[in-house]
Amino acid sequence: MRDYKKINAWKRSHRFVLGIYTLTEKFPSDEKFGIISQLRRATLSIPTNIAEGCGRSTERELARFMDIASGSASEVDYLLYLAMELKYIDQEKYGRASNELTEIRKMISGYIKTVRR
Repeated sequence: MRDYKKINAWKRSHRFVLGIYTLTEKFPSDEKFGIISQLRRATLSIPTNIAEGCGRSTERELARFMDIASGSASEVDYLLYLAMELKYIDQEKYGRASNELTEIRKMISGYIKTVRR
């Protein structure tokens, strides 16, 4: 069992979740049960899966949950792209968030490689 709070990918993705909650407060209220909910859940899934993987007993299980976290990051990227297309966020905010997600995915990928050695 590992302490997920010591994993840099978890720390960074946790901060990202906080930012997404703030960002989505400005979305139209009629999206409360649509894109806001989906985006928040997908974003929250990144650090949640990292934490859950750390609670598992094998390296293989940890790597699987890290893979799921990476997949969630891709889902978030699409949802942010959709939000930009719908004009809920501007291109600059999308670009910053997308770049951050890329960095988070790289960190997760690096961690998976370390675990699978």
